[in-house]
Amino acid sequence: MRSVLLLSDGIDSPVAGYQMGQQGVDLVALHFTTSAGDADSQTDRTVAIINHLEKALDARIVTFIAPHTETLAVLSTECKRNLTCVLCKRMMLRIAGRLAGEVEAAFVITGDSLGQVASQTLSNLFVEEQATSTPILRPLIGMDKVEITNISKKIGTYDLSTCSNIPCSYAPDRPSTHCSLAEAEEEETKVDIESIAGNVRDRMRKIE
Repeated sequence: MRSVLLLSDGIDSPVAGYQMGQQGVDLVALHFTTSAGDADSQTDRTVAIINHLEKALDARIVTFIAPHTETLAVLSTECKRNLTCVLCKRMMLRIAGRLAGEVEAAFVITGDSLGQVASQTLSNLFVEEQATSTPILRPLIGMDKVEITNISKKIGTYDLSTCSNIPCSYAPDRPSTHCSLAEAEEEETKVDIESIAGNVRDRMRKIE
């Protein structure tokens, strides 16, 4: 079975990919560059993380890199600032769902764990997954940070995931933790969602 792995250069999503890869899932990684001015080093870290995952799983992982900073610039200026994280995740899942259809993947894997701020509260997770009809799997949902960190160290991705302290350039100071679906959809009417998603897909590049 094939899945698209929504892969950041942080600690959680590589572990989520490892957990599902251990179950025999064929992974196709999708990484979105989110830090203005740091896209190249962010991509390099992601590729290095993929190399460790391939060794840990003894499997080849095709990787796609998607430019996301321009999308974040639009969402953070045209929509409610406190919803940037939720709208960002909805866009990522929307594009991941499209890619899943193209590569014949059955679902999308994320590194979400319940209880974290911004995009990973229970209400926001619900709102985000409504952006795609592709099923979302969250293998870390009930795990705490210590458990996730231990696996990250075991598979060799921890040092890479923590070597940079550069945060997302567009994260709001006070992100909403309880966005409603109606509110998110209303904000998305302020921009051309389909055009933005199509543009990102057209500019996505494949690394093998």
